[in-house]
Amino acid sequence: MAITSANQLELLQTAEAVAREKNIDAGLVVEAMEESLARAAKSRYGAEMDIRVSIDRKTGRATFTRVRTVVEDEEYENYQSQFTVETAKDWIKDAKVGDTLVEEVPPVELGRIAAQSAKQVILQKVREAERDKQYEDFKDRAGTIINGQVKREEYGNVIVDVGSGEAILRRNEKIGREAYRPGDRIRCYIKDVRREQRGPQIFLSRTAPEFMAELFKMEVPEIYEGIIEIKAVARDPGSRAKIAVISYDSSIDPVGACVGMRGSRVQAVVNELQGEKIDIIPWNEDMPTFLVNALQPAEVSKVVLDEEAGKIEVVVPEEQLSLAIGRRGQNVRLASQLTGLDIDILTEEEESKRRQAEFELRTKLFMDTLDLDEFFAQLLVSEGFTNLEEVAYVEAEELLVIEGVDADTAAELQARARDYLEAQNKAALDRARELGVEDSLVEFDGLTPQMLAALAEDGVKTLEDFATCADWELAGGWTVVKGERHKDEGVLEKFGVSLEDAQAMVMTARVALGWVDPDELNGADDEDDAEAEA
Repeated sequence: MAITSANQLELLQTAEAVAREKNIDAGLVVEAMEESLARAAKSRYGAEMDIRVSIDRKTGRATFTRVRTVVEDEEYENYQSQFTVETAKDWIKDAKVGDTLVEEVPPVELGRIAAQSAKQVILQKVREAERDKQYEDFKDRAGTIINGQVKREEYGNVIVDVGSGEAILRRNEKIGREAYRPGDRIRCYIKDVRREQRGPQIFLSRTAPEFMAELFKMEVPEIYEGIIEIKAVARDPGSRAKIAVISYDSSIDPVGACVGMRGSRVQAVVNELQGEKIDIIPWNEDMPTFLVNALQPAEVSKVVLDEEAGKIEVVVPEEQLSLAIGRRGQNVRLASQLTGLDIDILTEEEESKRRQAEFELRTKLFMDTLDLDEFFAQLLVSEGFTNLEEVAYVEAEELLVIEGVDADTAAELQARARDYLEAQNKAALDRARELGVEDSLVEFDGLTPQMLAALAEDGVKTLEDFATCADWELAGGWTVVKGERHKDEGVLEKFGVSLEDAQAMVMTARVALGWVDPDELNGADDEDDAEAEA
């Protein structure tokens, strides 16, 4: 088959038909035809030649041209597609490197094999264009809800027709034991869109917390308009969920707006989520207050927050314990997800026993170290003293407020506390030196003798050793494994060293050793401050 004998307009008509069918640009189909014809021509004229084909977008006429490029003498390799500057002067006046000579060549006869090859090129290009179009259509729709139709199920994964392509709802992203049949309508959240070798992959979810948030946005106009904001969502898909909302208009109740008249709005979301029970909770900037709301319907007696450890203790009456924990720990687990804190729930009796144990432990500490009788030690604990450092270095006036303590007694108490602490410091320093701690670390500002002993027992004996430590190795931290937080114990954590303190000490050690330029460090701090202000 020769191009010249074919109806030239048929090329354009074919390109337009394919473009309409695949919903892509007709120009891309024509470009694929040009490339396929060029390949066929190369098989006829020789693979070494640079043959190009141009199809007129109006008439459909295909023009075949041979292109030769002027190159440097040392780059000259292929006489079929290249010229040296000297040779090119026979065809191009004042030839220079980079010039091209374009000659039209006769159209080729397409044999059966060449025609088949051309067809494969066109199909491949069309398929790539179709995939690019699909990716462009969906890449900006990640994070939104889409309606689709179930096509089939493969190994528990549901393949969904979403119009211009297919998406996958994995079995772990389905609610409970949801089952779908081909042809069923389905509503999902677009969790991720990836460009992969086999084409764009669209991953759907019905268990993502964002799916619930988007459903409420569709049902509650105030959320869509930004008057009400969803601050946090925690779900046990198919069973129960908690959603925290806040209103930026004092005249609008965020909980009431999300519930709707006779529960119509929240019920629409519940029906979509297969009957999942939803607790709508008012958001509060004060974390303890927010946690009390999050643990509803349980009543909370007291909340103790440890921001540094990211933990919170909740005290509830004995009869409220099972309600606060929930079935299989569901209520407290969802409240923990909602607040982002580890929650320990104690009954009032358990908390009372713990406080009593702490009281007795501190009383014994003062009795043993300060040589006091039980009554006097209990007085110190009752006034809020928790350790020897507080007694030794507190202002004397704070001791004088204790009943029965005069100036002489206060001075004696502080002297005993200081003597004991000095003895402890000497023993700890001797222990550190015995383990091999060098003077460079002993003289480093900010490390107590007890800290030096703890570091030595962990193998940190020089300033260089200390400078190579990570902040979490010193201050401790938390690691999340499979959604659960695990505590990493720090060498200096028991001494109250925070992550910020550890970072500052390690960086100071690195500056002292000349590993870090202090000017660069100050510049980085200035940049961080500027970013924070922005």
